[in-house]
Amino acid sequence: MAWGSLSVLLMMLALVFLAIRARSSGRPGRRPLWLLLGGGVLFPLSVMAALLAYAYLAAPAQGEPAYRVQVTGHRWWWEVRYPDAPGAARYSANVLHVPRGVPVLIELSASDVIHGFWVPRLGGKMDAIPGRLNKLVYTAEEAGVYQGQCAEYCGIGHAAMPFQVVAHNEAELSRVLDSLPIHSQGSP
Repeated sequence: MAWGSLSVLLMMLALVFLAIRARSSGRPGRRPLWLLLGGGVLFPLSVMAALLAYAYLAAPAQGEPAYRVQVTGHRWWWEVRYPDAPGAARYSANVLHVPRGVPVLIELSASDVIHGFWVPRLGGKMDAIPGRLNKLVYTAEEAGVYQGQCAEYCGIGHAAMPFQVVAHNEAELSRVLDSLPIHSQGSP
């Protein structure tokens, strides 16, 4: 995308240069139709179409989500529920425990204001909006800790809303989930 944007910028700078040069030569200004259509319409449209196709066709396939996590943004923390955890639903705060190499469906909501759920190393940002359920799919290819942050200004405590996504191997994930508190209606 950077190269595509650079090519559009260079084309526009070349057109500006040609316009300034033609104006300073003292000749009456003439506007060739091919230059206007080609440089001002067709070239930018073709570059934008190529960038759009690249964004959709070259994006890595996430696969069918095999693991589900429910995340709710609060002022100023993240509630994480594991509804399909073995034994009983579990919960944690500010830490998502996910399997390594498995597409994870993250169901996002918010209890108060709009929050932005963003883990830069795993993918794009999605807003958590009160009264709405948004879905995001991440796949952590390697085991490890991935830092996340609320990316939507949500009030005075916004800077204190970091969270972590911890990708585990299968056996380790089972052990970690078993150690989490059981989620009930009265749980945070």
